[in-house]
Amino acid sequence: YMLKVRKVQEKRGWAWTTVVAIIKPLLVTTTNHEWIDGEKIPASGGCVVAMNHISHIDPLTLGWLLYEHGRLVRYLAKDALFETPVVKHIVRDAKQIPVSRLTSDAAKAFDAACQAVRDGECVGVYPEGTITKDPTGWPMRGKTGAARIALETGCPVIPIGQWGAQDILPAYSLRFHAFPRRTAHYKVGDPVDLSDLVGRIEQGGTITTDLLQEATERIMAAITDLVADLRGEPAPAVRFDPRAAGVRQIGNPRKDKKRRRA
Repeated sequence: YMLKVRKVQEKRGWAWTTVVAIIKPLLVTTTNHEWIDGEKIPASGGCVVAMNHISHIDPLTLGWLLYEHGRLVRYLAKDALFETPVVKHIVRDAKQIPVSRLTSDAAKAFDAACQAVRDGECVGVYPEGTITKDPTGWPMRGKTGAARIALETGCPVIPIGQWGAQDILPAYSLRFHAFPRRTAHYKVGDPVDLSDLVGRIEQGGTITTDLLQEATERIMAAITDLVADLRGEPAPAVRFDPRAAGVRQIGNPRKDKKRRRA
């Protein structure tokens, strides 16, 4: 277990205090962790933290990593959580950001995320938009949310690669493997260089589709390189695209296979 690197300077509120009191001891006693280059997480100021998504436990383990490095994370969380008994009170007090995936209302989440960054907060984004559908767990094709926030605000994007959380809580499973304890590995990268793209916008340009795609590609490449370091093997040359593969974009892809067999 790693001692706290930095103390959280922000006001936590009752939700954060409660979650930390419950979740932190649970993670400490049931999981191992390896945090590499955590000092690259900005100590203060608005930023986007972008990470690959491999398990439903990711928001807890990433939140822990950031908390121990002095930051409270604000996630773009699916809007259903804001209607769930008990949970809705926690996510609202913790200032999480509701997002309606695959709908036009997602723009509201973008505006809220940009405002949070301008207010000096740390916004956590899973650019894939959901747990990876890549059959071997590699980061898949990214969506443009993290890039859009970065280009709109000019804030740094901190890439984080992770591997191992899927052994603790496999994707789309309720089986939490506590014993023997598994290890979640995290590696924090340098800020993704988007300065040339931000510069174009500052000189009077607009945030075009091409700019978003280029920024997203750089973010996903940085995350994938970190995951490759943790896995000790090269990543696939082409990132998995669920739409091209005929796989549902959100939710459990195994349900589709069950339906086809039926």
